[in-house]
Order: sequence, then C-alpha cells, then structure tokens
Amino acid sequence: MSETEIDKVDKEIIRLLQEDAELSAAAIGERIGLSQSPCWRRIQRLRDEGLIQGQVMRFDRKKLGFDVMVFAQVKLTAHGRSKVPEFAETIRQFPEVQECHLVLGNIDFLLRIVVRDIEEYERFFFEKLSHLAEIQEVHSNIVLSEIKYTTELPI
Repeated sequence: MSETEIDKVDKEIIRLLQEDAELSAAAIGERIGLSQSPCWRRIQRLRDEGLIQGQVMRFDRKKLGFDVMVFAQVKLTAHGRSKVPEFAETIRQFPEVQECHLVLGNIDFLLRIVVRDIEEYERFFFEKLSHLAEIQEVHSNIVLSEIKYTTELPI
C-alpha cells in the first residue's frame, strides 16, 4: 500500500479533525487561513482517498459502567493458525472485543476487551473465548489504570 501525498495544509486539517471531528470546514479554514470551499474540498479529497475513514465520538467507558479493560494475548494451536481468517471473523462478532490485532512473536493475537466487571469477563472467557477450538492458550492482563489513551496520530 503506497502512502498518499499530503501537504502541510492537509496535515493541519487532519491534526485539527483528530482533536475535534465536529469542526466545520469553515471553522477549520478560519484556523488555517483557508476559505470554507477549498477547505471542504480538501476534507472531501482526504475522505475519498481513504485518509479519513469515518467520524466517531469517544465515550468515557467507566461513566458508562465498563470498569474493566483486559488485554488478552491469544496463541492458536498449530492447526488453528491455518484458520486465522475464520478466527478473526469470529472475534469480530464479540462486542466485548474492542480491538483485535494479528501480531508476530510468541502469541498470534492481541485483544483489547472491555466489560462491566470481572464477573462479566469471566463469563466472556468461559462462555465465548475458551470455546474457540483453535485457541491453545490465553493470557489475560487486567488494566489497573489507564495512563494514556489517544486515537490521534502524531501528524
């Protein structure tokens, strides 16, 4: 995959949108010295080229009752490694799994799981995750406190 060419103005637009995705083209243009129409066209081009892939809101998971975050390291069986696409599709169906990454090293997948409490994680683990036949082992790491969380890229 080749990197799309972006200039200084595009980078500034991306930086501002990362901070606040609700900013209008007029507001962004005002901050970077560009009128609304050219700013809107640049934003649209960034969308069309796939640099902007959506617009979401971030929520405070704890205020919504999701007090437990777990990073689970998953190792598949030798036979299970031939079924990585099937495993990935199954994991996509679990709403508790916020992120799933295929990784190199002594594990195959790293999952970020968010649940309301330890009991809910226990149910998720025993009723869903451990039922997947291709899993050899799972190492769960419970997050004590979140030191830094961002979705902003260092543009």
